[in-house]
Amino acid sequence: MLGPDMIFKAIEFAARAHTGQNRKGTKIPYIVHPLGVAKVLIDHGSPDYLVAAGILHDTTEDTPVTLEQITETFGPRIAELVKDSSEPDKSKKWEDRKKHTIEQLETISNEAVILALADKLDNIRAIREDLERSGESVWKRFNAPKDQQKWYYESLVRVISSRLTDEHSMPMLNLFRQEVTRVFGL
Repeated sequence: MLGPDMIFKAIEFAARAHTGQNRKGTKIPYIVHPLGVAKVLIDHGSPDYLVAAGILHDTTEDTPVTLEQITETFGPRIAELVKDSSEPDKSKKWEDRKKHTIEQLETISNEAVILALADKLDNIRAIREDLERSGESVWKRFNAPKDQQKWYYESLVRVISSRLTDEHSMPMLNLFRQEVTRVFGL
């Protein structure tokens, strides 16, 4: 399974897995986020398997879907990208999970870092749009206050910038930096 067929299959799979879920603090169906990640990846010329992994990136973290199911359905390459973009244990404290994410970004493949960047870019855009609509009350939706979110996003900019130094990654990375600056006024 290659090309658009893989992407369509990933959309169907993720839509089923995320059925009934909404974006944090909204009525927006959750599937909008994985599709937003896919759009970022497509806009930046990513290969189809990376786009499919972007669509699937939260399935093992936020649904009953297992990594084994991803491997069986989409193969080990996509499963590895999904694994590398997932937080290991949602029961841990927010700060511990985010520190793990930052540390993980230092060791995973460049493709997994690109996927993580697309994910974080879509997230920070959603935060900015919510801030424009609802103001500072947006921060009440999250498991950590604004100052901790700022620390997290500054850390993401730092570690991703150190990992992705190629010309192809710069447009997406620059968009991410701009959005983080718009949200946190760095």
